[in-house]
Amino acid sequence: MKTITHPQFSALILAGGRATRMEGLDKGLVLWQAKPLIAHVIENLKTQVDDVVISCNRSFDDYQQYGLAIADTAPNFAGPLAGIAAALPHCRHDWVFVVACDMPSLPSDVVLKLWQATNNTPLAVAHDGEHLQPLCLLLHKTLLTSLEEHVKQGHAAVYKWINSQAHSVAYFEDKHAFMNINSLAELGL
Repeated sequence: MKTITHPQFSALILAGGRATRMEGLDKGLVLWQAKPLIAHVIENLKTQVDDVVISCNRSFDDYQQYGLAIADTAPNFAGPLAGIAAALPHCRHDWVFVVACDMPSLPSDVVLKLWQATNNTPLAVAHDGEHLQPLCLLLHKTLLTSLEEHVKQGHAAVYKWINSQAHSVAYFEDKHAFMNINSLAELGL
């Protein structure tokens, strides 16, 4: 049986934002099941990637305690696309898994499945069986110029950028694996 090899992966966790639905609290640091949301994401990625970069626009010291590289995406919120563009150069590897800090139940093979789905494209996006998950994707660093160009043009939405690129889709059967927590009510608070 032939073993399929794959490259090493970096992870870029998006932890910036205005947190309007979180009543101003930094979403990645809000507790869920007794741990900050970002701690769950990092735990799920430990065996899937070799390095992690957190893209944040505040709470730098709090994120630094994780011992991970942090990219400042600038104090004024420019959206998730700008966060990806700012942090991508800090990732060690050419293939980078991008995910939001509020997805604590990621599949244990999400990165590998995205890699297997790339099918000669520089971008693969997760699909939960009902919806595309634009903040759960694997991209090649060669897309940095395109990201920066979209940001310069004032675009913030990752979904629109994805649709402008050649990309593949990786289908997952467990839609709950991509649960994202957007409000204190969803945390039971």
